[in-house]
Amino acid sequence: MMSRDQKLILLNIIFATSLVIANVLAGKLVAFSETFVVPAAVVVYAVSFLITDVIHEEYGKQQAKQTIIFGFVAQIFASIMIYFGQLLPVAPFAQESQAAYETLLGQNARFVLASGAAYLTSQFVDVYVFSAVKNMTSNRFKWMRNNLSTASSQFIDTTIFITIAFAGSVPNLWMMILSQYVVKLAIAAIDTPIFYLLTRQHKMKQSTRVEAKQPA
Repeated sequence: MMSRDQKLILLNIIFATSLVIANVLAGKLVAFSETFVVPAAVVVYAVSFLITDVIHEEYGKQQAKQTIIFGFVAQIFASIMIYFGQLLPVAPFAQESQAAYETLLGQNARFVLASGAAYLTSQFVDVYVFSAVKNMTSNRFKWMRNNLSTASSQFIDTTIFITIAFAGSVPNLWMMILSQYVVKLAIAAIDTPIFYLLTRQHKMKQSTRVEAKQPA
């Protein structure tokens, strides 16, 4: 069975991986209709907020903040390595691969700024709201702190990222923000049972400690 420390390591790996993949997918826009347009990264990036809440619930507020910093470092490192790979000379017989590489992985300064600003702001808001709701409800109603923290932080993330990354390049900025936010809210509702599942063992341990303290 996985130990508590091993679980934390795995959660941090999933968190960092979801961030790096989301940045790779951010430049592709997916249209479900003429007005319902979202970046391809919306689904995988939503995973990071679930992981933040699980770590916060299981390991505390400070550990959640540390995970956010680690994730930011992972994004910076990935961006540097991708840019370094772009600068390396391409083989003469594979010139077309350079254009494909730049199209898929090349990130302009605008996207990097949008991603970094949205990430740091929204993730720390998520931690703050999660902690505040947890304290106000005396550690009850896990679904409430999970959903309220995600809903508020995702709105901030969506607004900041799309405004910086796409202002002036898409016809209806607020419709794009609304479309992405609706998708994120739907994902947040779906991941609530997953949040309960991943934090169930922690709740069982808390109950065991309480029972152990009660007089016979």
